[in-house]
Amino acid sequence: MVDEVRELAAALDAVDGGMLVVVTGAGVSVASGVPTFRGTDPGAIWKRDLTELATRSFFERDPVASWTWYLARFDGILAGEPNAAHRALVDLEVWQRDRGGDFLLVTQNIDPYHERAGSRELIKVHGSADRVRCSTTGCTYGAPSGSLPRDEIDLSTFRREPSRANLPRCSECAGWLRQHVLWFDEYYNEHRDYGWDRVQAAAAGADLLLFVGTSFSVGVTELFRQAAQLRRVPCFSIDPGAEAARGPGLTTLAHPAEDLLPSVLEALSR
Repeated sequence: MVDEVRELAAALDAVDGGMLVVVTGAGVSVASGVPTFRGTDPGAIWKRDLTELATRSFFERDPVASWTWYLARFDGILAGEPNAAHRALVDLEVWQRDRGGDFLLVTQNIDPYHERAGSRELIKVHGSADRVRCSTTGCTYGAPSGSLPRDEIDLSTFRREPSRANLPRCSECAGWLRQHVLWFDEYYNEHRDYGWDRVQAAAAGADLLLFVGTSFSVGVTELFRQAAQLRRVPCFSIDPGAEAARGPGLTTLAHPAEDLLPSVLEALSR
């Protein structure tokens, strides 16, 4: 791993006063106990019924089943804590800002670990498990700009007896509340929290792209990869599996992020 640490540290150091963009996927949270989404591990979240359950159409058809499915997954996610990779990315942000550079972390993850670790320049492009929103577009607590902290919603009645009568409802308009996440039949620009305008600007202005734990299977990663190839921007991927992260102009570092990133930050601090 020594050679990879030196290679990435040198590339990061060369972005002197420029824009460093980090894009994280589910792999960065595996060490926190969160299964990957499309990975090969037995607990991969999307291994079954991917395009059916994680959709607005499924929620509208069966909101009770949708809420039950998400509660079973989000309870565990919200109980977890950041790992060494999340903390190292906070240190990388501080290091980059202290030397006058720009930094942005774009995560595909809906877990709260980046913000719990202390990341500040953060966009959660797929939403967040610790928030909910009204399903009525235009409501104060709905799209395109509203949401609520999940811990402000009383879910006890629904947990005891999951039914339509007990679905959590919006205090403003009495509409059903929903997960504050981007579903597969929705678009990045449907809610301001997804930060799509800023993401596009970052793809156009990055001087180095660092992917961490992503399978390159969604639109946001394709946006960044195409922009990097077009502009010939240095592009690295930290992925112990590495199979999904091969491609032109992409340097793959096949090590767990929680091992590699702290070593890179140690090298940068010397």
